[in-house]
Amino acid sequence: MNKLINIGFGNIVNAGRIIAIVSPDSAPVKRMVQKAKEEGSAIDATQGRKTKAVLVMENSQIVLSALLPETIAQRAQAEGKEDNEA
Repeated sequence: MNKLINIGFGNIVNAGRIIAIVSPDSAPVKRMVQKAKEEGSAIDATQGRKTKAVLVMENSQIVLSALLPETIAQRAQAEGKEDNEA
């Protein structure tokens, strides 16, 4: 079963499809986000707030979140721990 994690404001992604969770501050990540927006492969889940994390998905889509990368990573790890306990 696919595990879902909350990335803020009721938005949920499939944890098994995440390749990377990165900060949007570096120039290469900013270029990657801009390119994804131009191509229509960016999903903005920030609800109008500042982007604090960029999730790179398996299908080359980019998901923008207003939560910190550390917060999303902790939630993803918590889902992994629940799998091991079950």
